[in-house]
Amino acid sequence: MGRHQKRVAAPVSWPITKKTHAWVVGASAGRHSKETGLPLLLVVRDMLKIANDSREAKRIINEGNIFIDGIPRKDYKYITGLFDIISIPVTNEYYRLLLDTNNKFKLFKESPDACKLCRINNKTIVKKGAIQINLHDGNNMLVSEDYKTFDTLLLSLTDRRSVKHLSYKTGNLAIVVGGEHSGEIGKIKQIRKVRGSGTNMVVLSNEKDFETIENYVFVIGENTPEIKVI
Repeated sequence: MGRHQKRVAAPVSWPITKKTHAWVVGASAGRHSKETGLPLLLVVRDMLKIANDSREAKRIINEGNIFIDGIPRKDYKYITGLFDIISIPVTNEYYRLLLDTNNKFKLFKESPDACKLCRINNKTIVKKGAIQINLHDGNNMLVSEDYKTFDTLLLSLTDRRSVKHLSYKTGNLAIVVGGEHSGEIGKIKQIRKVRGSGTNMVVLSNEKDFETIENYVFVIGENTPEIKVI
């Protein structure tokens, strides 16, 4: 990823104005893509609004005041993304980064003991037949349980251990993380497998039924959400 990014060409998910300036900070290569994440400087300056300009934001970040998933990050270009827990210990503030119904990133307040939600995007067999799961945030884990792709794990931030498993199945609650229905929550009503190279589709239901592609579906609970969405 480049050092700088033109504002007019920035992803629509970034909560920035497009025409006030020509450039905006670029994101370092990391666990998320530009479409599913944004530079930490934008979180501090434009979303948390605890800095008036980029110089103040860089100083706050460089002093190690901003934690991502329990780890202090001092790179202002560090890319933070969907479902990351952003914490500021000096002010005892905790947030989770999600997409709203306008397909823009939004911070939702969380509790100090909040868990990280990670979706299983892939499974592979590694050395000695061990099963490795590849999570949506770029991390990998060796597991012994029979997890499936698109299942969600709740991970403790202190030791990255799984504290709960949410299956990708009909009846469970899911949030949409892209497309026309971004930010909407509903119960999975049907998982429609498409033959060939087509994309699998999922029907969700809240006040009415709607359909989205499987890649946009993220399970967040069974009967009630495991995260704060208000």
